[in-house]
Amino acid sequence: MNLLDELRWRGMFHDMMPGTAEHLAANQPITGYIGFDPTAPSLHIGNLATIMLLVHLQRAGHRPMALVGGATGMIGDPSGKSAERNLLDETTLRANQEGIRKQLEKFIEFNDSPTGALIVNNYDWFKDFGFLQFLRDVGKHLTVNYMMAKDSVKRRISGNEDSGAEGLSYTEFTYQLLQGYDFFHLYQNLGCTLQMGASDQWGNITTGTELIRRLTNGEGKAYALTGQLITKADGTKYGKSETGTVWLDPTMTSPYQFYQFFLNAADADVPRLIRVFTLRSQEEIEALEAEHAQAPHLRILQKALAQDVTTRVHSAEAYEAALAASQVLFGGGDLASLDEATLLDVFVGVPHLRLPRAETTDLNVSVLLSEATNQAILPSRGEVRKLIKANGLSVNGNKLTSPEASVTELSLLHDKYLVVKKGRKDYYLVELT
Repeated sequence: MNLLDELRWRGMFHDMMPGTAEHLAANQPITGYIGFDPTAPSLHIGNLATIMLLVHLQRAGHRPMALVGGATGMIGDPSGKSAERNLLDETTLRANQEGIRKQLEKFIEFNDSPTGALIVNNYDWFKDFGFLQFLRDVGKHLTVNYMMAKDSVKRRISGNEDSGAEGLSYTEFTYQLLQGYDFFHLYQNLGCTLQMGASDQWGNITTGTELIRRLTNGEGKAYALTGQLITKADGTKYGKSETGTVWLDPTMTSPYQFYQFFLNAADADVPRLIRVFTLRSQEEIEALEAEHAQAPHLRILQKALAQDVTTRVHSAEAYEAALAASQVLFGGGDLASLDEATLLDVFVGVPHLRLPRAETTDLNVSVLLSEATNQAILPSRGEVRKLIKANGLSVNGNKLTSPEASVTELSLLHDKYLVVKKGRKDYYLVELT
């Protein structure tokens, strides 16, 4: 299947310049690139959708190129933004670039073959480019009228307070010129003829194709292709959880949280997500959808999606650990097998009660659960006894059998935690401090 057919059935295709389809079909392999601004130490799952464009480009027999914007990252892209972003220093940008490079290497294959991926940094060609030289050699080729016609610019300078726009500085106004010159530089020096990106990048990308045309006196031929922005069924932007952005870096979003984000995808969203974020074939996905339709409560599509993406972004081991942690909540996992960070991840949303360790010396279970902490788990000692008798209380996965059992006899997780389960699904995390 060629690139365009693949992107279309997956729902990833948005638009392309005239001639792009013919260029993809007639030139094997071509080089196409996507830019990533290193404004954070990690990419997020919104970026993952555009990374998948590079993945499919390579799978179709072409060379993918990732541009890490060390220079443009100092400016900030106004596309999709209502306010100017804080500019980062070079040291921070360099650290962010290295993190992004490592993440990209998990998805596209870097080698010396005609389809082997490349990573470039636009700081390498902008660092010695003088301001006056840039104005003379590049800026004069595009009119202000042309640049102001872009949607990302018009929205910011419209003065419409309802849009939340805060105006546009000259710094951000010139961003499209810098990105346009990136495309020209890659076209001239590395034979890159295609730029891709999300649909909100259309204006910046076409600026590049226009600049190539003008700087080559109309002889240069360059092309543009954009993918769909990933949104939820209700139209809202996809990529954030209740706790914020879902990052690809495990220190910013843990593998367990990452797995849970996809596992909890809505039924209305998951058919599209599994097409965009996985490499499963059309036949495989349609078979999973048919199976899911027979028993939606089993969340077959969500589990397949979460397994696939967690494994590729993190590792098979990280997926297995996330799965084990997830099963804990349903009584099928071993709490003692979880490391401390994962344990806290699993119970991030439950009441976290703290109790000085010194106060537990002469404490029994009934007092602990009804009186000892600042938030009582049960209203009285009598309720504790009643629930124990009904086999409805457990600590660290073990059923409580006596309300008089000493707290000091309980086995602690990581020498300080007690996970109390009340009934079928109410959890409390007690920490001895």
